[in-house]
Amino acid sequence: MATVDASSLRLRELNGIKVYEVSSARAAPEWAKLEKSKRKLRKREDYQRRIELVQDLSFTASSSRVKTSPDGQFLIVSGLHPPQVKCYDVSQLSMKWCRHMDAEIVDFCCLSDDYSKLAFICADRSIRFHAKFGNYYNTRTPKQGRDVCYSENTADLCVVGSSSEVWRLNLEQGRFLQPLESKCDELNVCGISPTHGLFAAGSGDGEVECFDLRARKSCAAIRCVDRDDEGGVTALRFDPNGLQMAVGTEGGYVRLFDLRSSRPLRVKDHMNGFPIVDLKYHTTVDGVRRLVSTDKKIVKIWEEKTGEPYTSIEPGYEINDLCLWDKTGLMMMAQDHTQLSVFFTPSLGAAPKWCSFLENLTEEMEERTQENLYDDYRFITREELEKLHLSHLIGTKMLRAYMHGFFMDNRLYGKAKAIAEPFSYDDFKKKKIKEKLEEERQSRITIKKKAPKVNAVLAARLGAEAEAGDGAEELVDEDGDEVAGEAPGGNLLEDDRFAAMFKDSAYEINEDDETFKMLHPNAPKMSKNARKEMLEDHFELVDDDDDDDIEEDKEPKMYAAKDEFHANAFKDGRVTKADLPLKERAKMEKARETTKRARVTGNREAFFDASAPKSQSMKRLGKARSADEYGEDEGLAAEGAWKEQLSGHSRGSRRGMDGVLGKMDKMNKGGPPRRGGKGKK
Repeated sequence: MATVDASSLRLRELNGIKVYEVSSARAAPEWAKLEKSKRKLRKREDYQRRIELVQDLSFTASSSRVKTSPDGQFLIVSGLHPPQVKCYDVSQLSMKWCRHMDAEIVDFCCLSDDYSKLAFICADRSIRFHAKFGNYYNTRTPKQGRDVCYSENTADLCVVGSSSEVWRLNLEQGRFLQPLESKCDELNVCGISPTHGLFAAGSGDGEVECFDLRARKSCAAIRCVDRDDEGGVTALRFDPNGLQMAVGTEGGYVRLFDLRSSRPLRVKDHMNGFPIVDLKYHTTVDGVRRLVSTDKKIVKIWEEKTGEPYTSIEPGYEINDLCLWDKTGLMMMAQDHTQLSVFFTPSLGAAPKWCSFLENLTEEMEERTQENLYDDYRFITREELEKLHLSHLIGTKMLRAYMHGFFMDNRLYGKAKAIAEPFSYDDFKKKKIKEKLEEERQSRITIKKKAPKVNAVLAARLGAEAEAGDGAEELVDEDGDEVAGEAPGGNLLEDDRFAAMFKDSAYEINEDDETFKMLHPNAPKMSKNARKEMLEDHFELVDDDDDDDIEEDKEPKMYAAKDEFHANAFKDGRVTKADLPLKERAKMEKARETTKRARVTGNREAFFDASAPKSQSMKRLGKARSADEYGEDEGLAAEGAWKEQLSGHSRGSRRGMDGVLGKMDKMNKGGPPRRGGKGKK
C-alpha cells in the first residue's frame, strides 16, 4: 500500500464527535466539476494526496445500492450507467469483478456467506440469480418489485411491490409458493427478523403488517403514521434481539416500536421532510447500541434508549443507500455521484482489519485548513454587480450563473472592490479602532448607585442577591431614579406601596433590636465595618447635605472658623480670597500687607491713621522715645508715649481708657490735658 499524507483526510466535528471524511465527492455545481479532465487533476496537490480506500470504487453516473457479504470479506455495489454491479475484495482493496445488466437494478440480496449466490430485482419485473461464474437463472414477477429479503429458515425469497401480494420463491423447491395476502393495496418495503424469523411488510398507507411464514397468514398490523405524518412506510428494520422494530416514513419520521405494543416507544423527526431511505442498528465494542437513520440529505445517529442525537453526517449529495460495519466506525454511502462517500468515526469503534491503516492516519493527523472549492469563488448578486460596475460581464466566462446570482473568481472580485471602493478598508479599520476604544472607555467608567436614606444595608443586600440571580431588575424610587441594586424576581422599589420603606425613617429596620433578633434568629450578623464595606461596594456614599430633600426638623450644625482672617471676612460679609481670581487675590494680599496692624513688642509700635494722607496713614516708630524726654518716671513716660500716638485720631467720643484719661484731664484746673513727661500739679 502506498504511503499517504494524513492531511488528505478531512475532519468534521459535531457535538464533540470527530468524523473523518476518508473519500468523498466534492459538492459543486456542474460547471465546477473538475473530475472531467484527468490531466488537470494530475497536477492538483489534493488529487495527488487523495486516499482511495478501495480501488476503482466509482461509477460513471451514480451508485444505487451498497451491501457487504455476510462474512464481511466482499463489498457489492450496483450503479449506473450502464446498469452494472461490481464486487470488491476488501482484503485486497481492489475490484474482483464487474457485470453489466440489461435493466436497472432496484435491489439485491446475498443468498450465501460470500458473493457466490446473489439475487437481483430489476426494473423490468425480473428476478436474476447470479453464481460465481455469472448469470444463472432469470424469472419474472406479476408486477414490479420494490424490495426483497431472504429467509434462511425456510429458504424463501420474498418480494414485495406494487401489489397487495407478497411473492414467495422457494429456492429449495425451485418454484413459487402461494403468495401472502395483505390488507394493503401496495407494499413498499419488507424485512425479516434474524432472531425469530417474523416477516414484516410496510405499505404505502402507513401500516406495517407482520406475517408468520410457517402459518402463511397475517399476525397483526400496526398503524405507523398520524395526522402530522402523511405518507407510507419507506424503511423497516428489526433489532438484533427481535423485540423491537424501527419504522421510517415518507414524512421524515422514525418510530421505534415494541412488538408487544401498538404505541411507539420513541418518535424522531429528521426536521427536513424527506423520506427515510434506510435504517440500521449499530453496536459498539462495549455493547452500546444506537440507531442510524438516513434520508436523502443526511445521516443521523442517535441513542436508542434516550433518543438523544449523537452525531450527524451530511455528504453533500443525495444518499441512496447506507452500508456500515458493525462494531467499527466505518460507513459507506451510495449516492447520486460517481464516487461513493466513505466516513470514519473513531468514537463508534476502531477501523476494520482490512483498513486498519486508518487508525494510524487519524492519530497522526493534525487539524489543518482544508482547501475548499468555494474558497476560489465568491457568490454575488446583481445588485452587487451594479455597485462594482461589472454588469457588462453577464453572459461571459467571468461569471457563472447559479441560483439567484453569479459565481465570480475571488481575485477578480478583489480587484473590482479595490477600484470601486478604494477607502473601504480604511473605513473598516477606523470603525474597528473606534469600537475597541469605546469598549475600553466603558470598562474604565464605574457607575455607582445612590444609596437610599433608610434601610441602605437592606437595599445593598438585595442588590448582592440580584447579581447572583437571573432575570433581576433594577431598583428605582418613585421618581424613577435608580436608588439600589437589583432585586431577584422583581423590582421591589418600583411599586409605590413599598417606596416609603426606603424613605420614611419610621420604617427603618434596627437589626440590633431584641424584637428583630427574636423574629429573625437566622439573620446574618454583620459588624459595623462589614456594613460599611457592603455599602461602599454597591453605593456611592454621600453626605446628607448633598441630598435634595432636607428635612426641616434636622438639627443645625456648628461651624468653626479656620482663622481670624476668615472670621473677620464672615462678619464683614466679604468673600475670601479662595473664591476670587488670581489677580484679585494678589491685590487683596498686597493691601493686606500694607494695612496689617503690627503687634507691640517691647518699645516698638505701629498705628493706622484713617484721616491722614495715604503716604502718612501708616506710621511706624523706628525708635521709642527715651524716659528722659517724658521724665524720670517710666510709667509716666510710657503713658505719654501712648497718648502721643493717639494724637492723630480725632473722634467725637472716646471709649475705654482714652475716655477715662480725658475726663481726668478736664478735672485738672491747670489747663489742657497732659501729653507726657512730668506734669505740673
